[in-house]
Amino acid sequence: MEMNTRDTVMKKLLDAQESVRDYEMFSKQVSDDEVAGLFKRFAEECGMQARKLQALMDKYDRH
Repeated sequence: MEMNTRDTVMKKLLDAQESVRDYEMFSKQVSDDEVAGLFKRFAEECGMQARKLQALMDKYDRH
């Protein structure tokens, strides 16, 4: 199945949102503070990507 640009952005948005959830969950489950902190930072970075992708989706949905 060939995806258009909007479909591709949506897929990556969903991937980023899932990564945020995963990293947040993992950061709370691991006992190593260094690893937990790294996972928390990764969650924040993925959150930034998700916000930018959501802004693109909003743009596509307005047009």
